[in-house]
Amino acid sequence: MSDEPLPLPGFVTWPTFPFEGDLRVKPFDAPVPLEPPRDGDDPSECHACSAPDEAYIWVSERWRVRSLDRPTGLPAVLILESRSHLDLGDLPNLLAAELGVMTVRLERAVRSLDGVARVHVNRWGDDASHLHLWFLARPYGQLQLRGSFLSMWDEILPPISEHQWRENLALVAAWLGELDGRPLAEPPQIDWKAPATLGAVTSALLLEESAEPTELEESAEPTELEESAEPTAPAEDAEAVTPDAPVLPEEFAAARDVRVLPGPTGFAPIVEEPAQKSRQGANTVRPVPGQREGSTHDRDSGATAWA
Repeated sequence: MSDEPLPLPGFVTWPTFPFEGDLRVKPFDAPVPLEPPRDGDDPSECHACSAPDEAYIWVSERWRVRSLDRPTGLPAVLILESRSHLDLGDLPNLLAAELGVMTVRLERAVRSLDGVARVHVNRWGDDASHLHLWFLARPYGQLQLRGSFLSMWDEILPPISEHQWRENLALVAAWLGELDGRPLAEPPQIDWKAPATLGAVTSALLLEESAEPTELEESAEPTELEESAEPTAPAEDAEAVTPDAPVLPEEFAAARDVRVLPGPTGFAPIVEEPAQKSRQGANTVRPVPGQREGSTHDRDSGATAWA
C-alpha cells in the first residue's frame, strides 16, 4: 500500500461527527497472520461466566443485564448477556428466539426512561467471545448525537449524576422484572437532609416578606373624603315595616281544608271536604260524579230512575 495518507471520509463534515479542525487518517497497518485471542476464548478465563448475579441489574434463568461500573455521558448504557458461554452464531434455536424477545424488551425498558428518544443496539464481539449486546440511550432533542457516533459521544460528554444513573438502572430493572426474571438494581437512597434545607430557604423567604411594608399599612390613614363624612345613626322613630299576611274572607276560610282530587276521565274533579264535615254528613247520599241531579242508580239492576 502506498505511503501517501488516505483521504478523509465524508462523514467528518457531518454535524454528528464529534471532532473538528485539522484531521488526518492514521497509517493503515498491514494485516497480521494470526489474530490475538479474545477474552473468553478459554471458557475457564471468561469474565462474564465468573461474574456473580449481584454484578447485574437484572437476571433470569438464561439471560442477564448489566451496566458499566460508573455513570457516563448517556442516560443509560446496558449490556445484555446470555448465561451460557456462547457467541452469537453458536446460539441454539431456543436462545436465538429468546434473543429477539429480550432485545425488544430491553429496548422498550430503556426507551421508557424520561428524556430518552432512541435506543441504539450494537454488537461488535471483537474483544470478548461471550455473547453481549450493547444498548445505548440517546437523549431526546440532542440531534448531534444521532447516528453511528453515539458511542464516541458517550465518552466525550460529562457523566450524568450518580443519583440519576442509579435511578435509571433501577427503573429498567423493575420494568424487566414485571415480565420475567429478578431485578437486582436498587433505587438511590433518599437524602433526608433535603427537608431541612427546604425549611431554611422557606424561613428566609418569610423573613424577607415580613420586612417589606404592605399596601394596607401604607393606606391606613383616612382620606379627606373619609374625614368629612359623618356617621349617621338609624332613626329611633323608624318602625320596622313588615308586609301584612293576606287575609281570606270568611266564606273562603274553610277552603284551606278542602282537597281536590282528580275525577274519572271526562268528569269533573272530586272535592273532598274536611273530615269534621264529612262525619256530620256521613248519612247523606251524594250524587256520583257525572250523574245528573235528582237521579238515583240501582247498582244491582243497572237501571237509572229519574225523580
